[in-house]
Amino acid sequence: MKVFASAVSAAFLVVASSAGAQQLAPSPTLDAIKARGHIECGVHLGLPGFSFANDKGEWTGLDVDYCRSLAAAVLGDATKVKFTPTSVQQRWAVLQSGQVDLLSRNTTITFSRNATLGVNFQGINFYEGQTFVVRTKAKVAAVKDLADATICVAAGSTEEKMAADWFRERNLKVTVINFQKNDDAISAYDQGRCDAYTAGIGALAGQRIKFKNPEEHQILSEIISNDPQGPVTRWGDERWQLIVRWVLNGTIAAEALGVTSKNVDEMKAKSTNSEVRRLLGVEGKFGEMMGISNDWMFNAIKQVGNYGESYERTVGMGSPLKLPRGANQLWTKGGLLFTPPFQ
Repeated sequence: MKVFASAVSAAFLVVASSAGAQQLAPSPTLDAIKARGHIECGVHLGLPGFSFANDKGEWTGLDVDYCRSLAAAVLGDATKVKFTPTSVQQRWAVLQSGQVDLLSRNTTITFSRNATLGVNFQGINFYEGQTFVVRTKAKVAAVKDLADATICVAAGSTEEKMAADWFRERNLKVTVINFQKNDDAISAYDQGRCDAYTAGIGALAGQRIKFKNPEEHQILSEIISNDPQGPVTRWGDERWQLIVRWVLNGTIAAEALGVTSKNVDEMKAKSTNSEVRRLLGVEGKFGEMMGISNDWMFNAIKQVGNYGESYERTVGMGSPLKLPRGANQLWTKGGLLFTPPFQ
């Protein structure tokens, strides 16, 4: 029995040693970021609430906030990030070529993308659902009422295929017109060339405020799909993927644990909650395991805030979009949002 126990102990030490070596494996992406002094983040061409630049070139939005949190965690400064606008069609090439370090641009997680495009999705930062925007005067009450309608959509998007499948499966005829540029699809609808435009409900809320007369359009409450979205990285470079994934987890965990940008200093100094202390770098060496500072999440929360703070100011009730939390609420409050523990 003692021999067996000794053998198990020795095996455990080998595994632990191997695991430690893997944690210290170099990250070409992280090394490049540290050398250049900023993160390159691929974002949407311009979607209010998610990633949108004003006339001064200042970017705001839920996806933009995530990139800033990442910069704060990795470089200690949320301003050390540059944004590259990407279209639906070009986003994958921009990521795969190394022009950007990650995508943070309302991109739906799908099996085929994960399996064939050489990309990995690092968690969910927005639970989206596809629906349609229509003119109020059309008196469309449900999606099925769009039978025989003309629908504008961005080519190559998940919405294009989902809309075609949804109506075909119900033997309802529609004419789907796709546009290479999302802005062209939106403009065509706004000009009256289509009866409806389809996208995620969050995206539609952001696009509607750009219409000539937003009050003349309604977003249907019925959704035809579940489209979770989140940050995307290239295959390989596991340490960089680890960082991207756990910074997102950290912003969600902070909200669940009651850590905000306003109380983070006090929580770091006084909290006796072990998970809070690990999150903020007081206990453990979680940052060091990834090759960054142990106060990585303290910096991210202090400079950008937790997930709930970001949601409210970008797409929630404190924003022009005024989207209810819904599925994007914490699971303890009826939503779907949760994170693995910091242990």
